[in-house]
Amino acid sequence: MTSEITLKVAEAIQDDTYKGIVRIDASFMKNLSLNQGDVIEIEGDRRTVSIVDRGYPGDIGLDIIRMDGLMRRNAKTGLGESVKIRKVEDIKVAKKVVLAPAKKGIVVKASPNTFKRSLLGRPIIKGDVVSMGGARRRRNAMSDNPFFSNLFPENENMSSFFTDLRFVIASTDSKGPLIIGEETEVVLNPEAMDVEVDLAPDVTYEDIGGLEEEVTKVREMVELPLKHPEIFERLGIEPPKGVLMHGPPGTGKTLLAKAVANETNAHFILINGPEIIGKFVGQSEENLRKKFEEASKNAPSIIFIDEIDAIATKREEAHGEVEKRVVAQLLGLMDGLQSRGKTIVIAASNIPNALDPALRRPGRFDRELEIGVPGKEGRDKILKIHTRNMPLDKNVDLDHLAEITHGFVGADISALAKEAAMVVLRRVFPDIQSKDETEPIPNEILEKLIVTQNDFLEALKVVRPSALREVLIEKPNVKWSDVGGLKEVRQELTEAVEWPLKHPEAFKTMGVKPPKGILLYGPPGTGKTLLAKAIATETKTNFIAVKGPELLSKWVGESEKAVREVFKKA
Repeated sequence: MTSEITLKVAEAIQDDTYKGIVRIDASFMKNLSLNQGDVIEIEGDRRTVSIVDRGYPGDIGLDIIRMDGLMRRNAKTGLGESVKIRKVEDIKVAKKVVLAPAKKGIVVKASPNTFKRSLLGRPIIKGDVVSMGGARRRRNAMSDNPFFSNLFPENENMSSFFTDLRFVIASTDSKGPLIIGEETEVVLNPEAMDVEVDLAPDVTYEDIGGLEEEVTKVREMVELPLKHPEIFERLGIEPPKGVLMHGPPGTGKTLLAKAVANETNAHFILINGPEIIGKFVGQSEENLRKKFEEASKNAPSIIFIDEIDAIATKREEAHGEVEKRVVAQLLGLMDGLQSRGKTIVIAASNIPNALDPALRRPGRFDRELEIGVPGKEGRDKILKIHTRNMPLDKNVDLDHLAEITHGFVGADISALAKEAAMVVLRRVFPDIQSKDETEPIPNEILEKLIVTQNDFLEALKVVRPSALREVLIEKPNVKWSDVGGLKEVRQELTEAVEWPLKHPEAFKTMGVKPPKGILLYGPPGTGKTLLAKAIATETKTNFIAVKGPELLSKWVGESEKAVREVFKKA
């Protein structure tokens, strides 16, 4: 038996995110005499406490501890770093806990009992940043632990509110670790207090779904040079200094930059493209210089330029002198005669081809990273992130929803989750309206607020993929049963279109490339368009109908552009 072990920090799984739970391998739990649901102390550059649960089968034998971004902030550690773990022997139930919003400018008014219900079973230390929710998950983790059996009241409604906000434990009745129980008095300080708290992370790597490869690439380009510059000195190379992220709107470019800034303890400077432009001659360039000087003084720093195409378009196409001078200044700052030092520039753009070519060379933006439209697996992960705090019915099948949301990006899936919640609200709204506005909504009405699979399907009728909003999309209502005869053609279409979409792994295993195009021909009225509509309905794909004459234009190059745009949308 050992009293302390050292483990490497890894990302938490979605089920445990922001719920005060960490996972380690069962062998390490045995070494520390830990049972499932016990409280452990985690020590990085700071101490914090958490409930421990057994690691997943895929983590057997790995010396890692899976902890979320808030827990990493509380322990002042990062992914890949080492922390010390030890068992907390006699943890006491807190008598009084004072909470305050972790961000200045936020004022919260609610019953303290609401917060206590959300924080039941949560181990805390003064100064910790916590998120509401997770009481049910903690109760399940502690179910076999007799010591904690009295922490959770019987049949208590443990629904969570304010799950997106972060709160700091401003004060407790003891300096050591405590746990919040039924007899704890929770006091809410409505305004943020002047406590010593770092900026609480709004976004961590656990809030990004379906971009594992992109996150890894950004981390190796941003975190490694800032944390371990000696590696690059040993290799005798200059560390990368710039990353350009590009892709359709809503795929998570800005979100990824926020997460990187929160996870690295670097000084973060945000530049929104248009805000640089000033009304006086030379002011725009001066604004840029000031941002880079601030970054240099507070090194290590990350400068994030959002919508860089607004200030760095191709100089030969720029209409005014201001735009040309801003581009020239940016080129000089990023790779001029003066060294940038420990300053990394991350930029995001939807239209990278509009950028000045001189910006896109190594030395300025060393790597270009495409943040594309997520596939089925990515959509599934994003759905789990956006529904983790929602009261979901048991019949909700996120896997099926991921399958039928072709073309949806992260922002669309977020809108889908919100719209599903609004469908539920519309259903319960008459009951809420009939009540006195001054009184809180009774629990029996709140219990009805459960999101079902049908609510998501209703929301799908309203929410469309953002990339296709400019295009008239037909929602065909034609099924195979509406097509008479043509049995052989139907079978060929099913094999050529439906099978590759529904069983891509089978085609990959067999080494067969599915056909990229199909030409239906025959006399008018034989059912060619009907067949196309039927296959679109059966495969649940987006159907874009294009009539030949629509693409033709009298202007040179416009017809070709129209064809390109159709394929781009598809």
